Amino acid sequence: MDSQSVEIIGRNYLVSQLVGDGLEVARPERDRGVDLIAYLDLDETGGPFVACPIQMKAASHRSFSLERKYAKFSHLLLAYVWQVHEPSEARTYALTYAQALAVAEGMRWTKTASWREHDSYSTTRPPKRLLTALEPYLMSTGDWKRKVQEEGTGVPSQERDYSRRGVQPARVAKPIVNSETDSSR
Repeated sequence: MDSQSVEIIGRNYLVSQLVGDGLEVARPERDRGVDLIAYLDLDETGGPFVACPIQMKAASHRSFSLERKYAKFSHLLLAYVWQVHEPSEARTYALTYAQALAVAEGMRWTKTASWREHDSYSTTRPPKRLLTALEPYLMSTGDWKRKVQEEGTGVPSQERDYSRRGVQPARVAKPIVNSETDSSR
C-alpha cells in the first residue's frame, strides 16, 4: 500500500473515531502541521468554543515518531493511527507533545544523534517497552471527547464541573515509562 493510501485510510479511520465520539471535524486546506481540527458543538459545551488541532501519523503497521517542530503548536494532539490496512486490528494513540516527549525521553531517544542533529526520532519496530508506555494513550469510545475537552480548554477533566451537562469524565492514566536502556536497538 502506498503512503498516500495509508494517509487517506488513516485519516478516515481517525475521523470516524472522532465523529463517533460526538465531535465535529474540520480539515485545514493546507497542511502546516495540523491535519484535522476536532471541536465540540457549542450545544455540547454549554459555554465557550472548544477545539483541538490534531497531527495524524498513520502507518500500515506500527510506527512511532516525534519531531521537535510540533512543540510550537499549543494544545496539539499527536494521533498515531496504526495498522490501517487491517480495520479489525487498527488502533489509535493520542498524546500531547509533552506526553510524547516524556515517552521519547523515557526511551532515551532524545539522547540520540537523530534527535540532536535532526530534531526528530522515529521507529517502525516499537519495542515492548514503548508499547507499554503508550498503553494509557490508546483511544476508545468516550476518550476522544474527554481528550479534546482537556486540550481545548487546558483543564483536566477531573477538575471540570460535569453535573450540569450529565457528562462523566473518562479514566485518565499517566504513562508508564521504563528508563532502562532499550536493548532492541
